[in-house]
Amino acid sequence: QVHLVESGGGSVQPGGSLRLSCAATGNFVSLNPMIWYRQAPGSQRGQVAGIMSGGSTNDGDSVKGRFTVSRDNARNTMYLQMDSMKPGDTAVYYCMACAFRESGSVAEFWGQGIQVTASS
Repeated sequence: QVHLVESGGGSVQPGGSLRLSCAATGNFVSLNPMIWYRQAPGSQRGQVAGIMSGGSTNDGDSVKGRFTVSRDNARNTMYLQMDSMKPGDTAVYYCMACAFRESGSVAEFWGQGIQVTASS
C-alpha cells in the first residue's frame, strides 16, 4: 500500500502564494509520474501539473508561468509552488502517484485532497 498526504493548503488573497506538499510513504520502488489535480465545486477533476522522477514536467495551460511543480526523490515528496494566484485557482487539490513495486506491478494512488482558496 502507498499513502499520499497533502499539506500546505489554506486561504490566500488574489495575487498571493501558497506551497503544497505531497509526501508518499509505503511499499514501492519508485513513483512515476507524480501529478497534481484539482477539482472546483461543480467541475470535473483536472490535471494541474505533473513531474517525472527525472525532473521533466508538464504544466496545464491555466497555470503556466504561475505554478511550479517539483519533487525531492530522496524524500518521496512532490511540491506545487503556486504564485500570482487567482480566484479561479480555488479548488480541492489532489496528488496522484503511479507506484512501481518490486514485483513489477504498477498501481495508482491518490491523496485525500486539500482545500485551496484564493479570495479577497
